Amino acid sequence: MLRAPRLDIARIVENAAEVERNCLARNHPSLSSTLPQILQASNLRRRLLRDITPFNVQRANLQKQITATKDVPTRTRLLSQALELKPMIADLESQVNLVDEQLLSLCRDLPNFSHRNVPARQTEVRIINEPKKSPCVKDHVEIAESLGILDLVAAAKGSGHAWYYLKGMGVRLENALVSYALDMAASRGWELVKPPDVVRTEVALACGFRPRDEDGDQIYQLANTKMANAGESADAGSLCLAGTAEIPLAAMSIDVTFSEEQLPVKYVGVGTAYRAEAGSRGRGVKGLYRVHQFTKVELFAWTSVEQSDAMLEEILQLQQDIVQSLGLYARVLDMPADELGNAASCKYDIEAWMYGRDGWGEVTSASNCTDYQSRRLNTRYRCLDGNCLFTHTLNGTALAVPRMIIAILEGGLREDGCVKIPEPLVKYMGVEMIGKK
Repeated sequence: MLRAPRLDIARIVENAAEVERNCLARNHPSLSSTLPQILQASNLRRRLLRDITPFNVQRANLQKQITATKDVPTRTRLLSQALELKPMIADLESQVNLVDEQLLSLCRDLPNFSHRNVPARQTEVRIINEPKKSPCVKDHVEIAESLGILDLVAAAKGSGHAWYYLKGMGVRLENALVSYALDMAASRGWELVKPPDVVRTEVALACGFRPRDEDGDQIYQLANTKMANAGESADAGSLCLAGTAEIPLAAMSIDVTFSEEQLPVKYVGVGTAYRAEAGSRGRGVKGLYRVHQFTKVELFAWTSVEQSDAMLEEILQLQQDIVQSLGLYARVLDMPADELGNAASCKYDIEAWMYGRDGWGEVTSASNCTDYQSRRLNTRYRCLDGNCLFTHTLNGTALAVPRMIIAILEGGLREDGCVKIPEPLVKYMGVEMIGKK
């Protein structure tokens, strides 16, 4: 079970107007409406602490007198007075604990403070590569089925909508993409990890993922996995399938205190992402674009407060280099507040042009979560001056396989129906074309 998160409630209370604006900017009006309750609970806590202070002072004085006196009647009288104080102090402490739990519950769901440089609207930062001059345009489903590397019909019969089978060269393409992304990350100092795909629900919550939102289920809960002890919340004992390897990677440092010299710590992990909210049917989400299960290479870093801005740029640079080397026509976007997840303080997306969709599609994202996750997971670092601070955490998609496959198939299609493999993947696949014998 996670310890109670060390949320910066004082900052939330002191900056209530800023918190409300931040919630509204992120399109969370229901969360902004909890601010009056938070302020009311904070005021109540302040009054209770004020009320309990004289009793604690009186108890401390009695303890000193009891220790100092050897006169039995006097000692008996002092002990009697101390016993009279005990239930009054216990009652006030119990009330403080209840208010603390209420404050934690109310503040836990508030989003991270947005970075000072978050734009008011989606902003294009740069373009990667150039579009094809005379593209042969077909939808990736049509291309993949004609090549015999994708079977959506069998998956729909066996599993349902938004599941799929990759076959033959489709499997080899996935493996090549994963191997290439791992090699790129490892060459830049990212340590390889294979994390579990199952995590405690409370860890997913701490990372900013909700089991449900206004659109329905977000994550898959596992049945018959209740392990909670008496007194623990249900989330403390339940398990879920990870929506991204970010969650189990973050969990590697629960209750860990790094030394400042150790930071940054950088991991790259391969995981299977499970998303319950694969979306409604339609042209925009057909085929591989939005699915319930997919392979994903994830970057995750812990940094000091001063290092996190530079680390976000390092992650973005690696993502850009992967996309550029694969020859994809893409754009880098600086995302506004209403496009940020709960944990992110700021975020970059890279969208590739998908010729069959005749539009852009997100293929990577990179987020700086500052201390939002580390406060909830109790991950800290000891500074050189001896102080302990919460780390900053950052995450980025090195590569999400299905959408990369879409971009490669639709961008590499030739007139003869074959698909040209991006040059960096040839050594992993052993062929330059899919479909050419």
